[in-house]
Amino acid sequence: MFDYQAPENLLQDRIILVTGAGAGIGRAAAKAYAAHGATVILLGRTLEKLEQVYDEIEAAGHPQPALVPLNLESAQEHDYIELANTLEQEFGRLDGILHNASLLGVRTTIESYDPVIWQQVMQVNLNAPFMMTQILMPLLERSNHASIVFTSSSVGRKAKAYWGAYGISKFATEGLMQTLADELESVSKIRTNCINPGATRTQMRADAYPAENPASVKSAEEIMPLYLYLMGDDSLEVNGQSLDAQ
Repeated sequence: MFDYQAPENLLQDRIILVTGAGAGIGRAAAKAYAAHGATVILLGRTLEKLEQVYDEIEAAGHPQPALVPLNLESAQEHDYIELANTLEQEFGRLDGILHNASLLGVRTTIESYDPVIWQQVMQVNLNAPFMMTQILMPLLERSNHASIVFTSSSVGRKAKAYWGAYGISKFATEGLMQTLADELESVSKIRTNCINPGATRTQMRADAYPAENPASVKSAEEIMPLYLYLMGDDSLEVNGQSLDAQ
């Protein structure tokens, strides 16, 4: 496990957007960020799930989060512009983005991969983070030191049979992160990195490995040290890296 002990006030007064915040790693990250002082913008497809996370954060006495129901599969440029305008009015800046939302697609050969599912996976896993980051960049520039964290995977570093669009979208995510990090290195205070969460007890993991005993892998809460580290000031010098949470 990534060994890091986050100070309690690590994210005091930070404004952090988390995609896929309704469940799994996104939910755990949103709650961890809030617990360390951040105002978290909960973005996800299902309002009901987001409201549940919202209520849990409020009940714990952490800063009041914000809710943004958005389906990244169908979201267009105007949706991201609307998001940027809302965030500017409400907060005036953005200190971090965790691009966590992803689709698994299907586990099958490239030869038999359904082009419709391919497009869906690429839309959510790659095009959405690109468009969102591009349009929110001016808000990130207003932060003293913003952090953009993309979610990668081991199959986004070394290709594996049958991972199809998911694996290839994660290769592209690594490339997007590296390109952005290199472009921003000397001209901006924004840093950009990837997290490979590793085997984690989520619905996506269960879908990918139906025969696996969920108790044999880490919970989302257990891998939070790296998620906290990359959002806080202790990682100010870390840019363009792809790190493992486990």
